[in-house]
Amino acid sequence: MAEPNPPEPPFAGVVVVDLTQIYNGPYATFLLAQAGATVIKVEPPSGEHLRVRRRAPGITEPFAVLNANKRSVVLDLKSDAGIEVLLALIDKADVIVENFAPGVMERLGLSEAVLRARNPRLIVASSSGYGSTGPYRDYPAMDVTVQAMSGVLAVTGLPDGAPVKAGPAVSDFFGGVHLYGAIVTALYRRAITGVGSSVEVSMMSAVYPSLLSNLGLARRGAETTRRTGNRHGGLNMAPYNVYPTSDGAIAILSVSEAHWVATVEVLGHPEWREDPRFASHAARVKHMDELDALIAADTQRQTKSELCQRLVKARVPCAPVRELSEVIEDPHLHETGMLEWIEHPRHGRILIHRSPLVFKDEPRADYRPSSDLGADTQAVLAELCGFDAQRIEALAQQGAFSTK
Repeated sequence: MAEPNPPEPPFAGVVVVDLTQIYNGPYATFLLAQAGATVIKVEPPSGEHLRVRRRAPGITEPFAVLNANKRSVVLDLKSDAGIEVLLALIDKADVIVENFAPGVMERLGLSEAVLRARNPRLIVASSSGYGSTGPYRDYPAMDVTVQAMSGVLAVTGLPDGAPVKAGPAVSDFFGGVHLYGAIVTALYRRAITGVGSSVEVSMMSAVYPSLLSNLGLARRGAETTRRTGNRHGGLNMAPYNVYPTSDGAIAILSVSEAHWVATVEVLGHPEWREDPRFASHAARVKHMDELDALIAADTQRQTKSELCQRLVKARVPCAPVRELSEVIEDPHLHETGMLEWIEHPRHGRILIHRSPLVFKDEPRADYRPSSDLGADTQAVLAELCGFDAQRIEALAQQGAFSTK
């Protein structure tokens, strides 16, 4: 009996033209590529911004990570020949993704109407800081500016300190995840109706729902934003904080009464359950300063690892505060396949991550390191567009790209 063919990845056969740059759009197309889509990354002759950053050692590694499993094509979209080639790619594509500032695609002569006239089944996906409509439409946007505008920066930091940006690029990556979701939704709709569509994600809209806990204070009438440090954003849970240990710090959360009971047992203070200040959820919230001080006095005499093990055994939500040097060697992330050290042909030994989306019935797609700039241009035009060598050379002579 013949062996069954291995299952194809979910987006096998889906062709994506990727005009995105930096983190927001490239993360969405990274997820598509990791799920089996043929992603054609179109870059200008100088290369995408993240590829050419040279200001600090290791700065180009994020480009290598986010652009794995993509094919690199160079096109000069400021030339008529470059636009001609891009439209030939659009003829064969299922999706085009861009995260230029609003209006750039129209100025290039690549409006939705033009793209849809070439390919009525095309999914046109775009992302920007604030979207293509509204009073902020034309504001320059980067991750930190969106954090500032959305309130993320205002709620981050210690209560008596200045606003602090979130450490990770939350606006970029929240936007990228939502953009991926929008593209997948549009592909599903097209599978049902046969009709292409346009989808848009603004980074500001994508990050706003993450503020729901903090927004509780604003909805209760607070005139100014309250920074709550490591406490719950709505200040309605206790204990909920990061506490000192003899060798660092540990996060301990008590979301339910069962968590509270287990916490006091692990810490060896059952009498706290009878203390009127801590006898109920409302009382603990009211007296969280006193409670946090008592817990900190106890935890600082223990190691974070030993205390965490005891709390985990008691089913209390907790985690040691770890340095990134610990996280990149995390046995859980490596064993589950999320993280892996590889030898990159351009960057040497680097740590790569895979897609967080795990399709359990299928093996992960083979990992292909990011390509050199324009390495796949001629092959893509021959294979996908059917251009022969003579036409490719003619387009190069017309300024669409370089064959050198």
